[in-house]
Amino acid sequence: MNIKRTRAAWAAWACLFVLVVMGGEAQGQKVPRRATARKGASVKVAPAKNAADGTRSVPAIKTRAEFDGLARVYTDTPYALPHVMFVIDRKDGNRIYYVNSKHFRFHKDFVNGTYLSLERGQDFQKNYTQPNRRFILGTLAYQAPVKRWTFEFWEGDTIPTEQIKLTAETLNNSFFEPVAFKPNSNAQDVASAGIAGLGRVSQSDITREQEYQALNLAKGLGRLHVVEKLDETVEIGFNEILVLNEVPISLPPVAGVIISKPSTPLSHINLLVKGWGVPNAYIKNAHELLKQYDGWWVSFETLPDKYVIKRADVKQLDEYQKRLAVHKDTMTPRVNLSATRLADLREQRARMSDAYGAKSANLGEVMRARLRGITVPNGFTIPIHFYNRFIKENNLEEPIFEMMNDQRFVHDPPYRRERLTQMRARLQAGTLNEKLREELRRKVRAEYAGKGLFVRSSSNVEDLPNFSGAGLYDTVANVKEEEKLFEAVKTVWASLWNFQAYEARERANVDHSKAFMAVLIQEGINAESAGVMITTDPFDADNRGAIYISAKRGIGIKVVEGKKIPEQIIYLPRANAVKVLTRSEEDSLLTFDETGGVREIPITGERAVLTDAVVRRLARAASLIKGVFGGKEQDIEWVFMRGQIYIVQSRPYVQGVSGG
Repeated sequence: MNIKRTRAAWAAWACLFVLVVMGGEAQGQKVPRRATARKGASVKVAPAKNAADGTRSVPAIKTRAEFDGLARVYTDTPYALPHVMFVIDRKDGNRIYYVNSKHFRFHKDFVNGTYLSLERGQDFQKNYTQPNRRFILGTLAYQAPVKRWTFEFWEGDTIPTEQIKLTAETLNNSFFEPVAFKPNSNAQDVASAGIAGLGRVSQSDITREQEYQALNLAKGLGRLHVVEKLDETVEIGFNEILVLNEVPISLPPVAGVIISKPSTPLSHINLLVKGWGVPNAYIKNAHELLKQYDGWWVSFETLPDKYVIKRADVKQLDEYQKRLAVHKDTMTPRVNLSATRLADLREQRARMSDAYGAKSANLGEVMRARLRGITVPNGFTIPIHFYNRFIKENNLEEPIFEMMNDQRFVHDPPYRRERLTQMRARLQAGTLNEKLREELRRKVRAEYAGKGLFVRSSSNVEDLPNFSGAGLYDTVANVKEEEKLFEAVKTVWASLWNFQAYEARERANVDHSKAFMAVLIQEGINAESAGVMITTDPFDADNRGAIYISAKRGIGIKVVEGKKIPEQIIYLPRANAVKVLTRSEEDSLLTFDETGGVREIPITGERAVLTDAVVRRLARAASLIKGVFGGKEQDIEWVFMRGQIYIVQSRPYVQGVSGG
């Protein structure tokens, strides 16, 4: 069975819809906790009374002073805008959290950081787009021009009428002043129009006939790009100043943003753009007004009362290119094509990643350390030399070069996806060198006869500075037949050209021409349980010393793919405490099929995957592995079988990486 691992570097487990315990001891200071609906979870700690003492949220705001203690204030807009985010948990009796907005920048940061839910990415965005969302996510602000308190939602939030009504009732029952609704889209305006007794304040009430509003004061240089409709067919460059008709769900970092319709400074995109430090403004009818600059490099500056835009001159472009050369250096992975030996894991060291790939070389380093209580399954690696030879012997060098330099490939994402699919098919159809086939056949028969093998990716474009590379490439599980082994090797090689892998490398400015793939062939362990652990708390950086563990019954592939909720645990070493965030909700497990590949077995019931004793053993193993790599935080894949802990991967944990 060929299994495409969409690991997404923790988005795989973090994007989960869960009910969990909030709280614990962080830095010796008590933080608010929630009573969970899950069995055995019951804690009572009163929240602190002001933001200065570390409070994350409060259930009510009784005075202006309490509001100010939680509020963030923007002063680089035409008027100061103090505001507080709020979260309503519909699965907990519509409980409201007024968020310490000085501490948390986005709703997701609060929800993840307090373990209300570990959803991220597309899964978390369902709380803005689906009627059956768990959370209602909004912002409460004081609108100085009209002297009224308002609540609002992101422009792209398709919140239904009954949830707007619920929000108004919840806020007015827990806030010290009456609160009106501020629709930020036509859909929200229509949905709220028939709600009896609902006060409303529109953006036009605030801005009146305003034709310009600075949403972030800054100055930038970029190529102006007028976008009539933003969808997946539109290529967005990091050096572009976008002119948008509508506010999108998300944007990659760009050089500037201009919105053609009035927009609140509190919108999600505006908050993101503020973090990038680039100019951002509402300019009435910008699509028509700025059409003359479409495609031109311009300097764009947003001031409190006006904007300045003009075509860039040669001197400005020269200075820009010099700055770009300093800050946007291409990452060039190390390459060693001279290593031609199929090296056993025990012979490899981390420094050999340029020949055997980071995954394999790091695993060899762990094996060499001979850590007590830890086993690394035996394996060997086909070095990147053979990928390079395969490309040449099958005359694929020129097609790859031609594809990479096709301007439509560069600028048209759907076409790029299609070309990459075709390229993978060409690799899969290629002929494997007969000498390599014979060497593989001889080694497997001599050392791995009758064993199910995992054929795993191990590229030289993983674990680079600020780039994990996790989850981008393919693994083929429990391979038993020789011909299927040869095909699996080609599958892993071809995955170097997965669409998501190419996109991730492109965004990270990795040189594609220096990307090569080694193949780790490793004895498979038919696990009782498996998963991942991180040597830090990925959801709360203040929870120092903690170790996060995600686990499921059976082979750990579904934990990696994030299909179902796994068991999630935080181990706190200073207290020697095991905190269960979620129990596994898996309704099936994967196990080896006797003929090769894996098969799925139905299971029932929510129950513990790991005992406290096993959790402590795993935590100890994680700490030891962290020590092997000089104390750098690690992202570790583990397997548990018949009382033994097996380690099948250790890579640097890159905070904030997902899907890459």
